[in-house]
Amino acid sequence: MKKLMLSLLAVAGLGFAASAQNNNIKIGVKAGVTFPTFGVSGTENQGYSQKMSTSFYVGGTVDIPVSDIFSVQPGLSLVGKGGKTDFSYYNAELGNTYTATANSKISTMYIELPVNAVFNFTLGSGKIFIGAGPYYAMAISGKNKSTATLSGGGSTMTESGEEDIKFGKDGTMKRGDFGVNFLAGYQLSNGFNIHAGYGLGLSNLDYSDSNVSKVTNRVLSAGVGFSF
Repeated sequence: MKKLMLSLLAVAGLGFAASAQNNNIKIGVKAGVTFPTFGVSGTENQGYSQKMSTSFYVGGTVDIPVSDIFSVQPGLSLVGKGGKTDFSYYNAELGNTYTATANSKISTMYIELPVNAVFNFTLGSGKIFIGAGPYYAMAISGKNKSTATLSGGGSTMTESGEEDIKFGKDGTMKRGDFGVNFLAGYQLSNGFNIHAGYGLGLSNLDYSDSNVSKVTNRVLSAGVGFSF
């Protein structure tokens, strides 16, 4: 983690150095909706399926021009991640036929530090921008809401519950998350912009059985912003 943070700061520092001779650095704010899910491997044939959830993000950016079309853009955001998981299993053994289903919704909130390389292209009175770069995030809260149903022998039992997610080695999820951001949007000459992004998590969040399964964050987002 320390090496990644130093790399992010070094990239941002290069941008500041390249822009030291001008006053074109701009501060931006942004907010919008996220559609997070989990990328999961190792459970493909075990009855699990992943679905998108809904959350939000809010944050700020510092746009540091390096040239007429290129800038470095570090930022800091509060980002909702997580996802929904469905599970189903049917047992057809003679004399022991039953169906088990379950679903859970994990909602996590992260403080995220991205450093993006952004390219800007003039279009009409505004500009199109596209970019990408690494991010590092730390989870600050999380909840898991779940429901399980067991049907068989003419009866059905259902249980529901909600619990706080425990992070770290004593929990089931790792607190740190790193990956790559992709973004694109259009900004008007007055500073207002609309944008979309995608966060591709690369770190395995699963502490419970990391030798068997891998769980990563996937976050699609869309929102609006303003640059001062």
